[in-house]
Amino acid sequence: MTSTSKIQPLRLADAESGVRHVFVRDLVLQAEIGVHRHEKRRQQPIRVNIDLTVKEDARPLDDRLENVVDYETLIEGVRRLIGAGHINLVETLAEQIAGLALSDSRVITTRVRVEKLQVVKDAESVGVEIERRRSGLER
Repeated sequence: MTSTSKIQPLRLADAESGVRHVFVRDLVLQAEIGVHRHEKRRQQPIRVNIDLTVKEDARPLDDRLENVVDYETLIEGVRRLIGAGHINLVETLAEQIAGLALSDSRVITTRVRVEKLQVVKDAESVGVEIERRRSGLER
């Protein structure tokens, strides 16, 4: 990476900074998504990947779910977003997922990838990846 590059890597788990990496890999769901006529009123498979950087708390985990960012709660939220009705753009869904992730105050940064799996015959997938950071935090 050159010094002029504006692309910064997502900082994952880092003991020195007290950052934990929470992720969801290859979540495949059926969604009503797309702008084309053949995509309306029908579901198609999508794949969702989510990476979170999470600020670790000074208190002990005590082996209790409420003391961590729960990936199951995040997945349920993604299912609710998809179940709410037709979405035109994968970009819109990615932004909604990022907003959902950042609604937990412990999440610093999120990277979200949404892929359509059966749109282009010669491609395994097409889609978008975004990275969002909690506002007010320095880079």
